[in-house]
This record gives sequence, C-alpha cells and structure tokens, in this order.
Amino acid sequence: MPRLSEVIAELDALWPPDRAEQWDAVGTVCGDPDATVERVLFAVDPVQETVDEAVALGAQLLVTHHPLYLRGTTTVAAGTFKGRVVHTLIRQGVALHVAHTNADTADPGVSDALAAALGLRVVRPLVPDPQDPAGRRGLGRVCELDAPTSLRHFAARAAHRLPATAQGVRLAGDPDAPVRTVAVSGGSGDSLFAEARAAGVDAFLTADLRHHPASEATQHSPLGLVDAAHWATEWPWCEQAAAQLDEISDRHGWGLRVHVSAAVTDPWSAHFASQARPVPPPPATATNPPGAPN
Repeated sequence: MPRLSEVIAELDALWPPDRAEQWDAVGTVCGDPDATVERVLFAVDPVQETVDEAVALGAQLLVTHHPLYLRGTTTVAAGTFKGRVVHTLIRQGVALHVAHTNADTADPGVSDALAAALGLRVVRPLVPDPQDPAGRRGLGRVCELDAPTSLRHFAARAAHRLPATAQGVRLAGDPDAPVRTVAVSGGSGDSLFAEARAAGVDAFLTADLRHHPASEATQHSPLGLVDAAHWATEWPWCEQAAAQLDEISDRHGWGLRVHVSAAVTDPWSAHFASQARPVPPPPATATNPPGAPN
C-alpha cells in the first residue's frame, strides 16, 4: 500500500496547487505523510457527514473539492463544527486533501465532468488559461449539444442528469429559444456572463445565480440562463477524480479502494413552488356600486 505522501504527490500532479487562485486554500489540511492509504473517499464538502462516512468506510484519505478553512482560523476547538471535523479526522487517522480552483481549471477539470454528465461535447475552455499552450485548461467550458433543442428541454435535461437537490434547476430567458451551443461552469458562475456572451453560445449553465446579475444579463442579450444547485454542478467531478485515481492506482499496483460519496450536502433541504393567486375583481366604483344595474 502507498504512503499518504505518495498519493498526495499524484493528486498534486493532477491538480497542481500553484494553479489555484491566490485567495484559495488547497492542499493537505491534515494527515501523516508516512501513514499508509488503502481506501480513499471523494466528496464535494468537508462536513461532518462526509467525514463520518469516511470513518465508516475505513478510509485513510478524504479528498474534497471545497476547502475546510477558506479564510483561515485561530482555533480548531471541537466546540465549532469545523474544529469537530478536524478532531474527528485526526482521532480516526483520516487525512483531508482539497482540490478547489486548481481542479476547476484542470484538464480534465470540474466543468469537463459537468459537461460529460449533461452529454455535451466540449469544444474549448470558456476562459482559457494563458499558461497552457495546448489551450485545454481554463475556467468553464464551451460545448455543443448532440442535437439542437429548446432552452426548456435543455434545462429539463440538466434536471434529469444532475444529482437531485431541493433547488432543482431554474431557467431565465425564452423557454422555447433554440439551443445548439452551451457554456458550462461548475459552481458559482455569474461572474462569467460577459465571457459566455462573447463565446456566442445560446445558453449558460452554472450555479448560484443572483437576482441583479441575472436580471442584467437577460437585458444584455437573449442568452439563456440555466441555474442548478452549486453542489449538483460539482459532484460529477468526484466521479471523474475517483476514476483518475483508480487509473493511477492500477498503474502503480497500489490496489487502492476508491469511493465517491453519495451524500447530498447541498445546504437546501426543501423547495416549495410558488402558487399563482387568482386575480382579484376590480374594486367597486361610485358610478357602478355592487349590485347596481349596468
């Protein structure tokens, strides 16, 4: 069995930490470099639920997309939920490793996995990495559908193929507008509206679309917006990453057991659709009081 340091070296080759955004917090959060690794669990969020799942599996390594301490901390006291996560990991001998924005822009990256889940053909990055001469790395992906469809049916495809969440999938724009090309970006993507318009795509699928940016985007152009849950757009990366580590394990003869968490850690737990209210009758006037003849 490999040591943790050997597995981490391979993960860092897939998602080099120096390609993460400066504000990001990626890499190994806790773990003994000399400890052996037999089982690995991939998940989107480093929350107690996924940590407990790793412990129950007997995993020695938990790999998550989201950081545990993105903005730093001054305490890991077990009285805080993040401190409890750290205490559980260390007590149970489970290492935690994070690949966030360095996995977003990788080749393949988070948006490649999202495109594959939606049955799309990737054409190029939405925002290319200028340091990649091959032009394959970068943020988001520009994709083509296998056949033209409507914005309504494309959104329905996303709702069917992505993991189920309470939010589901929302769309903005003409539901019957034709869709042939699509931009996708896993996670929060409303900072990329200008790039999606410049790419000339018919629709943009991402997550966490806010009222004002989405409203302004619909006024700028007929670009259709498809808003899925943040967790759902990034979970396909876990399966892709697990397959990559499986291949590495086979190549080295490590015999790792690699798992993907199916726990839905999206924070929203229920959704209630708005109900249309009946239109009230017009108010009575002095010239036409209730019951008066016409």
